[in-house]
Amino acid sequence: MGQSDLNQKIRVCVRKRPLNKKELERAEKDIAPTAGVRSINVNEPKMKVDLTKYIEQHSFTFDDVFDSDETNEKIYSRTAQPLVKYVFDGGKATCFAYGQTGSGKTYTMLDPKLGLYVLAARDVFSLIRQPQYEHLSAWIGFYEIYQGQLYDLLNSRKKLFAREDGKQNVVIVGLKEFVIKNVEDLMQVFEYGSQARSTGSTGANSDSSRSHAVLQILLRPTKNKKKIIGKLSFIDLAGSERGADRGDTDMKTRMEGAEINKSLLALKECIRALDQDKRHTPFRQSKLTQVLKDSFVGNSRTCMIATISPNQSNSEHTLNTLRYADR
Repeated sequence: MGQSDLNQKIRVCVRKRPLNKKELERAEKDIAPTAGVRSINVNEPKMKVDLTKYIEQHSFTFDDVFDSDETNEKIYSRTAQPLVKYVFDGGKATCFAYGQTGSGKTYTMLDPKLGLYVLAARDVFSLIRQPQYEHLSAWIGFYEIYQGQLYDLLNSRKKLFAREDGKQNVVIVGLKEFVIKNVEDLMQVFEYGSQARSTGSTGANSDSSRSHAVLQILLRPTKNKKKIIGKLSFIDLAGSERGADRGDTDMKTRMEGAEINKSLLALKECIRALDQDKRHTPFRQSKLTQVLKDSFVGNSRTCMIATISPNQSNSEHTLNTLRYADR
């Protein structure tokens, strides 16, 4: 199987992180070998009734599979980079990271030096300097979706509302947007916004994101700030593990989990509808899919990056993530 086409309306890729120090100290094995550039197997340890152990192998195929030694740059070239060019030609594009807490979502998406958004910003600014695009400026908005509500991360977590305008575009009323001139600007604004994000201590990770964070880069004509030419969104989805796995006992964390699961399910339905070219996309089922309506209709492209942990004790999460991403 050769490499997949980078210009499909929807692409789903999988990234596997390396085993970490703790896992290596516990002598855990990597149970998710990749097979070529598009497939991955999971060797799930199981036990029969008579307690004999055996391995069940599951196989999955995606548009791209990145092994644990692949760099963010390589992943960028096959995921977000084609989207940057696309938004300069007037499209709307979205890049998601999905996976359990600790599987490398935030590192892939939002690492301060090598996150996909930084690499994309580099390209955005080099394109904006080209003569055919010099009439455009880049704006940034950054908000989170927490418990089905929107909060502006660049304006002291002010509550926001999503509405549709006359042209069926989703407008986030009250979102504060800033003009950015270069990568450093973007990184500063991003750093500022990240500190306002809702994190909660879960059993899985003391600093786990309990919200979806949406970072948007908008291209607007310098002379007409009302108009949007192109829009590129980066989304770091909340951790996908279930409440029971995190040992959640208190009501707040359980409710957070239920809301996260509802929105992740709605997202999958939308992607599936998109994939099968259905006339109706069910984006009204959650706040997340409602604000991302632009990503599913009209001139849009979407790339989902599912991140997985390859160690044995996470085999169930890894299978859940791969099944979710498998369309």
